Amino acid sequence: MLRKRLIEQFNLRSRLKFDVEDGRIWLDENRMLLVHAKALAAVRHELFETLGPRRAQGVLMRMGFATGRQDADLATKLVGAGDDYDVFNIGPVLHGFEGVVKSEITEAEIDWEKGSFFGTVEMEGSWEAECHIEHYGVGGECACWSIFGHASGYVSQFFRRFIVFREVKCVARGDDRCVMVARPAEAWGDDPFLDNFKSAEGDAPFRELEAELSSLRGRPPSRQPPGRLVGASPGFRAAFDRMAKAANTPVTVLLLGETGVGKEMFARWLHDNSPRAGGPFIAVNCGAIPTDLIESELFGVQRGAYTGAQQSRPGRFERADGGTLLLDEVGDLSLAAQVKLLRVLQTGEVERLGDDRLRKVKVRVIGATNVDLKQAVAAGRFRADLYYRLATYPVEIPPLRERKSDIPLLAVAMLERLSTLYGKTFLGISDWALQVLQDHDWPGNVRELENLVERGVILAPDGGWIEAEHLFPDGPLQGMGGVAVDLHGHVGEAAADEGIYADLLTEGFDLQAHEHRLLRLAAERARGNLTQAARILGITRRQLAYRLKRGGVD
Repeated sequence: MLRKRLIEQFNLRSRLKFDVEDGRIWLDENRMLLVHAKALAAVRHELFETLGPRRAQGVLMRMGFATGRQDADLATKLVGAGDDYDVFNIGPVLHGFEGVVKSEITEAEIDWEKGSFFGTVEMEGSWEAECHIEHYGVGGECACWSIFGHASGYVSQFFRRFIVFREVKCVARGDDRCVMVARPAEAWGDDPFLDNFKSAEGDAPFRELEAELSSLRGRPPSRQPPGRLVGASPGFRAAFDRMAKAANTPVTVLLLGETGVGKEMFARWLHDNSPRAGGPFIAVNCGAIPTDLIESELFGVQRGAYTGAQQSRPGRFERADGGTLLLDEVGDLSLAAQVKLLRVLQTGEVERLGDDRLRKVKVRVIGATNVDLKQAVAAGRFRADLYYRLATYPVEIPPLRERKSDIPLLAVAMLERLSTLYGKTFLGISDWALQVLQDHDWPGNVRELENLVERGVILAPDGGWIEAEHLFPDGPLQGMGGVAVDLHGHVGEAAADEGIYADLLTEGFDLQAHEHRLLRLAAERARGNLTQAARILGITRRQLAYRLKRGGVD
């Protein structure tokens, strides 16, 4: 009865969504899987046979611990929505909701302020105990390792304190039921059982042996490491591999791609992995410097060259001597500056503005632009001879929308760096938030992604998950026929509170016409992607397609 009341009180069923068309199941912002219990039991058996009982038990505990923390994230969102103990009890309810085990807290000593929990939990129908008996029969040890790992992760995350569960009775060893007890980690003393929550150092020899075997099998050597560059998509690998081949050469490289794809990051990698790595790396944005100053910035200025030039100073070419000079947005250079740049590239000599002395410089030039230089040459805005000099070795960097498989990798890498910068820690980026990022078109490319992740780091609570609402904090999506719809496709309660539905029910109200308009707006917002439009509306794609067809909406 308690479980049913909690499910209804906190609308847990409404948080579980099946998107059959996209092949995804969501529990709040976490992606879930329906897995055959026998298949999971086979994997568990393989772990025991391959790693041995002790190491397999540790792996299962840590796996359970991770899933428990994710379930706790859902529960902590509901704190304040009801009695604290009811919210805390969502953990056992969720585990039953997920088909793992039916559990009940029979004893609990809780200090909410200190975050302390001592308790006893009884369990029925443990899938883990059942599969253990199936493979090994009734033995002398408890078997629900992933389950009490889950309980430990859930309670630890909920109370923000390391709380450890341990099974003391189990049907897998002949007891009448499964029972686990919990207490703060320090209350267990020096029990070696706690070592199961750490990644075992014993893994290292196995990894070394695997590497040695791979070498003996003639496995090809790994590719040159990408350093701070992040990506694994075919488009990224093609661009990176092409650039890597030029790293140890003096060739002038031209990086092409839209604004924000990371051209400067590619240029820095090229410098750091070249023979000039010990020299300076100088980057100049040619489009950000006024036309009348670009020559003095690039080539330097001699004292008295013009009014205000009170002292001589070197330009970017001289400052980059022995290293690398990145000319970002090189397509924006004036024709006069292009002439001088071509001369420097041909002779390796620079002449400061207002000076007649030539200075020899050894600089590797990397050009970067989002302009189609061939079109600029045809239009007379860019010199053909300079273009052919710069485009000796072009590298096209694909936009982020063409390498969406890199988005999770990039987001995680950015999160690690930014969380350190802001002094915060996070469990990660929620599955739903990653899905929302994948669905975005990314007109601003990698730079836009970094801005969104930084925004999420600022807005998300310390120690929690970065969710879609932290990445897109501007509130619910508006424009759906006057009804607010959030990122999950739920109609906003605020709109109902303001009486929007009551206002609609005037004389002559046409329900079918309003439905057609709402469906059309959803389809337009999703740019014709019916799966995404259906998700916004909270229905299946098939239901949406049927309603559109019925209403004559193309």
